[in-house]
Amino acid sequence: MSLQGIKARIAAAAEQAGRAPESVSLIAVSKVQPDDRVRAVLDAGHRVFGENRVQEAAGKWPGFRDAFGPVELHLLGPLQSNKARQAMELFDVIHSLDRLKLARTLARLADELGRCPDLFIQVNTGAEPQKAGVLPDDADTMVAECRALGLPVLGLMSIPPVDEDAARHFKLLADMATRNGLSGLSMGMSDDFETAIAHGATHVRVGSAIFGAREPA
Repeated sequence: MSLQGIKARIAAAAEQAGRAPESVSLIAVSKVQPDDRVRAVLDAGHRVFGENRVQEAAGKWPGFRDAFGPVELHLLGPLQSNKARQAMELFDVIHSLDRLKLARTLARLADELGRCPDLFIQVNTGAEPQKAGVLPDDADTMVAECRALGLPVLGLMSIPPVDEDAARHFKLLADMATRNGLSGLSMGMSDDFETAIAHGATHVRVGSAIFGAREPA
């Protein structure tokens, strides 16, 4: 599947849901992809990318930004507090705000730096013990606490359990966002982004369907 093929499917899914295609942002997930594949997507004109690790992004994106100009960069993977400053300087959006301690660190750094990336609070909709994110019952409190810290919370993010109906989790996240007056919904990946768009996704995260299968390290 190509970049243009994914964009066409996003547009069709949005129109079927009665939405404008431009209401959905496609994040091309470039983690562990070879530079030549990333460069090909940049050459095709795409400028919104996602990475899972701060260190990998720091080694890749300054050079690409020098060569191609502004790129909107999204951090999708877990963020350790000791990497927070570097992440805030590198990324435009952070999707993995998953605990109050990290929120307080981001708020302190925002005061120091004079800026803060847009933020998504990660919700562990399946309450999976191995997965990051606040539990659904704690999401409203987390939103309120982040707002009290002055953080720019754009919306909510989730990764549904692989063995469950994704639509149920997307609806749960959308209901939480509506209840909290949040417009952003980061949900949906290569296998289920059309279902996510039907439930209101504003940001879909697609990697292998654009770049091809990841090469082993």
